Amino acid sequence: MAHIVIFGGTGFVGRNILAEAAARGHSIDSVSPTRVIDGSPKDEVSFERGSIFDAELVERVARGADVIVVSMPAGETDGKSLVEALPALFAASQEDGVRLGFVSGAGTLAVSEGGPLLLDTPEFPAEALDEARGHQSVLEALRASEADVDWFALSPSAEFGATHPGEATETFRLGEDTLLVGPGGTSSISAADFAHAFVDEIDRPQHNRARFTVGY
Repeated sequence: MAHIVIFGGTGFVGRNILAEAAARGHSIDSVSPTRVIDGSPKDEVSFERGSIFDAELVERVARGADVIVVSMPAGETDGKSLVEALPALFAASQEDGVRLGFVSGAGTLAVSEGGPLLLDTPEFPAEALDEARGHQSVLEALRASEADVDWFALSPSAEFGATHPGEATETFRLGEDTLLVGPGGTSSISAADFAHAFVDEIDRPQHNRARFTVGY
């Protein structure tokens, strides 16, 4: 079993990843700006309050960890964007041999093979652009980095999140950089199935220094 550190384990997506990983017997440290200690699904889960922008904290929690999961807002929050946390994460990964796993955004996927990114289409909601651009910056920095770091990033389908929680089916498809669209013309994935695919990648790595996507 792996020891997993989840930055953002008390958020909507992070909670689902935490629950799935805990159910599979992994030990987990959840680090979030707001400390939550109630409702842990397993004794092996601990909660700590802290910031991903605290390089000393990142270095500390990386010791003994197998994977660091980043499930945090990517847009600007309190004057900082997630991409600014990458140097400390890279340093910790290189020092301790920790794999990095990122929850990315659907907006960074192409709507069709060779087509525009979802975030560049007229239909993309304006209120979500800052977050989508943040994920784009993180993904570009990951791909451009020459650091010897093992990372992966998973993007959901278009309909995903607290307003579209869905249900667990354990029946889904994986893709690469193009939005997955189901037979009915919708692009969706439940939080539970997203978490299932995410933890599958932790258990059985298939995407080294690569982004992929999941959908129905």
